[in-house]
Amino acid sequence: MNDLSQPAKPILLVAACALVDADGRVLLAKRPEGKALAGLWEFPGGKVENGETPENTIVRELVEEIAVETKTACLAPLTFASHTYDDFHLLMPLYVCRRFWGTPRPQEGQELKWVRPRDMRDYPMPPADAPLIPHLIDLL
Repeated sequence: MNDLSQPAKPILLVAACALVDADGRVLLAKRPEGKALAGLWEFPGGKVENGETPENTIVRELVEEIAVETKTACLAPLTFASHTYDDFHLLMPLYVCRRFWGTPRPQEGQELKWVRPRDMRDYPMPPADAPLIPHLIDLL
């Protein structure tokens, strides 16, 4: 069947960050109970608000979610995810950040874990996040 025959779903633009520590590990956050996709591991980030760039979103979300500061100049675009969920289509650029200030601390009831990219498949992730893993394995 032709995809054009399907009704259009709203596009949700979300920016995500692979925060990398000095040992080459990436920070994952476990979605807390009560949120959509609760219990799955994801990259920190969030919805791009009106008037915001994806880079500005990441800078804001890192402070709000994990109490870490960075600058847009410290973000390098790596790849993106494009995934259709039941109610919307997600478009999610993934940035890599190796330069940040502060120690990640959960601010929204989530669990945090530093994970080597080759071990990320051991952590259940949302369907849009999982295909990003090979890009991180190749990079790190």
